[in-house]
Amino acid sequence: METQVVALGALLLVTAALGALWRSRQGRVRAPSRRADVDWAAHGVTLGRRATFVQLSATVCAPCRATARVLGPFAGAQDGVLHHELDVEQHLDLTSELRVLTTPTVLVLDAGGAEVARVHGAMSTARAREALAAVGDGVTV
Repeated sequence: METQVVALGALLLVTAALGALWRSRQGRVRAPSRRADVDWAAHGVTLGRRATFVQLSATVCAPCRATARVLGPFAGAQDGVLHHELDVEQHLDLTSELRVLTTPTVLVLDAGGAEVARVHGAMSTARAREALAAVGDGVTV
């Protein structure tokens, strides 16, 4: 009985540690791990003059809706910045090519369509500002 209690306690500690690690990585702005040559127009994405937020979302994803509510107004307030939301189910080829494993995943593209930053998980205005800074100067508050 005592061995089972110790094993259960160890399992709980490992689960809590993995949960904390996963949570700490959500919403962080990262550089892209690899470059993908994507024809964004084929996916209905118009590039902004300065930058574009491409949000890959799922229909049943609550953090996706919250992220869209942040990015839409934020991008609209920035000169030359656009926001597009794509449903992962309708863009499976793109999702696979970009190695998107969680929703929401937000890609930050420069004016030429190259990915300069990536954010997994819900996004705040502060994170959007940080992600846009990866493109260059001109972020307004």
